[in-house]
Amino acid sequence: MLTLSQLRSGRNRLFWSLHAAGWLAYGLTVYCGFLFYKQPANIGPVIAIAATAGFVLSAPMRYVYRSIWGRSERWVIPVVLLTSYVTALALRIVINISSLHFGLDAKHHFDSMFDLFEGALISTYLLLCWSALYFGFKYYESKQQQQEAVLKAVTLAQEAQLKMLRYQLNPHFLFNTLNAISTLILDNQNRTANHAVMRLSEFLRYTLDQDPMKRVTLGQEIEALDLYLGTERLRFGERLRLEYAVEGPALDALVPSLLLQPLVENALKYAVSPREQGGMVRIEGRVRGEMLQVSVVDDGPGLDERSRPAERRGGVGLRNTRERLAVLYGDSCRFAVLDGRPGLRIDMALPLEMAGREEAAQHPPGPRYRRPAHVAQSAGA
Repeated sequence: MLTLSQLRSGRNRLFWSLHAAGWLAYGLTVYCGFLFYKQPANIGPVIAIAATAGFVLSAPMRYVYRSIWGRSERWVIPVVLLTSYVTALALRIVINISSLHFGLDAKHHFDSMFDLFEGALISTYLLLCWSALYFGFKYYESKQQQQEAVLKAVTLAQEAQLKMLRYQLNPHFLFNTLNAISTLILDNQNRTANHAVMRLSEFLRYTLDQDPMKRVTLGQEIEALDLYLGTERLRFGERLRLEYAVEGPALDALVPSLLLQPLVENALKYAVSPREQGGMVRIEGRVRGEMLQVSVVDDGPGLDERSRPAERRGGVGLRNTRERLAVLYGDSCRFAVLDGRPGLRIDMALPLEMAGREEAAQHPPGPRYRRPAHVAQSAGA
């Protein structure tokens, strides 16, 4: 089947190739038919002239049909019938003259103009078939263009939606972090606040360098998460306990960039910040069959202890993450918020796509960062 790119790149070449092949097939078919019925030997030159004349005379029909393409049927049908008949008449005149020139008997040519006009109806069917093939190709090309336009529009809409969802996270995260830095300054913890600002600038530099449409490996995503957690460690100190349980194969699986940050931020907000003793946040990752399973678990209050439903507990973070995954993967992914009793568990299952070594090396999170050794070892931080 011809693709739209083939039709566009070699439209003229394709037309002339099919045009020549069609009239060559016509000439061979007619010649073989005359041989079967043992017609005169000098019928061959007449058939060759007829095929050549058909090739030349029918070519201008292309430009006539171009001019009426897209108009209503009441314009197209009469023009096609008239153009086919006029071309067929000219073709019959050439055939008639060549038949007389080569001395064929009376049954191979017309003696009167009435017979000539009537005989042109036979060739009209042939030209109508040519017209049908031409409009068929034009219609196919038009449908391909429409489908391409629709797919492009859908893709652009998805990209816009994904960028909107991603960019909503940055001011949301920035608002929370600046509030924390402000609190450190009010508590006269200026050195800690300065370190927090430096960590914040590193993380923001990373987010600006990342294309919202790009996917990174889970290992790179965890490295980026550690940039964010560097700021939060300054804020919470020993109250923040981190655990990683990520299997080795899962580290090379591709995930949307900055997938974990809003989920971990949600856990910090509800499991660590409001409690004097702090809390634990655990990152899990594993490969099961054709799916990558990623979980963010905390030991804070469960859903039953909160008046707000699960969908609102994470605010922008959970909602945007769910919507981003829905846009990227559709029904092939799973996002669930579960009551851990105590704590909250966010489970995600994404279609598995592994990054090659070269691809993973091409997109490091930053020159100052390396994969944390504790991630592969599943040890607590």
